[in-house]
Amino acid sequence: MTLSVVSCLDRVEWDAAVDSQQGHPMQLWGWGETKAAHNWRVDRVLVRDGEKLVGSAQILLRTLPAPFRSLAYLARGPQAEEGLENEVLNAVGLYVKTTHKSVALSAEPDWDADSVAVASLPATGWAPSSSTILIPRTLILDLTRTEDELLAAMSKKTRQYIRKSSREALEYRAVTEAELPLCMAVYKETAERAEFGIHQDSYYSDILKNLGTASPIYGAFDGEKLVAFLWLAASGSTAFELYGGMTEEGSQLRANFSLKWLAIQEMKARGITRYDFNGLLNDGVSKFKFGFADHENMLAGTWDLALSPLYPVFARVLPVARRSMKRARGLLRR
Repeated sequence: MTLSVVSCLDRVEWDAAVDSQQGHPMQLWGWGETKAAHNWRVDRVLVRDGEKLVGSAQILLRTLPAPFRSLAYLARGPQAEEGLENEVLNAVGLYVKTTHKSVALSAEPDWDADSVAVASLPATGWAPSSSTILIPRTLILDLTRTEDELLAAMSKKTRQYIRKSSREALEYRAVTEAELPLCMAVYKETAERAEFGIHQDSYYSDILKNLGTASPIYGAFDGEKLVAFLWLAASGSTAFELYGGMTEEGSQLRANFSLKWLAIQEMKARGITRYDFNGLLNDGVSKFKFGFADHENMLAGTWDLALSPLYPVFARVLPVARRSMKRARGLLRR
């Protein structure tokens, strides 16, 4: 099979292609526009077998010092017809090699870890990488289930807290664009309390501007005061949690329980079939997430395709650089 790979420059055509193959929200045009405004370049390609669209991929490119040129990255991509996942991914890899001459293509597909597509990756030159950006261990709800079935899969304590927090004098609703500064204030408070790093404010406002209705935010309000928020990105098939935060008052009122249940209900009402909690670690946040389901999911993880003889050097340097950056951020926080 010979596949053609061509760039797509039309937003409507692109998002339609992503949604036609149940693509991830991080493959939407608006997400790429946000990354392009913050130190990445973007190339969106359609993959065809003759006239038939069989796949697509939003390629993010980060310029590297000479002689590495660039690193190409697929965030939860590519999209592909069932059974053609590897053919599409390899066609994109060849395109990146010839067009961008990148040192490597790094992919974190939205594929189950035990799928045939993942099992086939090593045979075509792909190697697993420890330089992970998106956590593969996660929790994905099947929103084709009824609300009663979704509730039944939750822990007893989670159902109790949803009922309890819904009785508090809080208003749960969508957050408007004008209220984004309220979310940022809560997010900064949360980040300081939990000691994690965040982007500049412009990054978050760009997400909202570029994704529009595909970037819903839900909040819990005590009068005019925001006490908790949950920010999603949503394609036609998948909702993905981006950010969230809560004040001490919101924590005491268990506002995050009813807030997450509202987001799940809203995404289900949109016709979305998958709700991804965006990663599980061994921490308190993950323990909270586990209360919403009786299972967990493991996605493909991070895979690299070497596109240059310099890749072995790059592969040794990258983890060291990332550890150094992490230590530097920790020192800055302290």
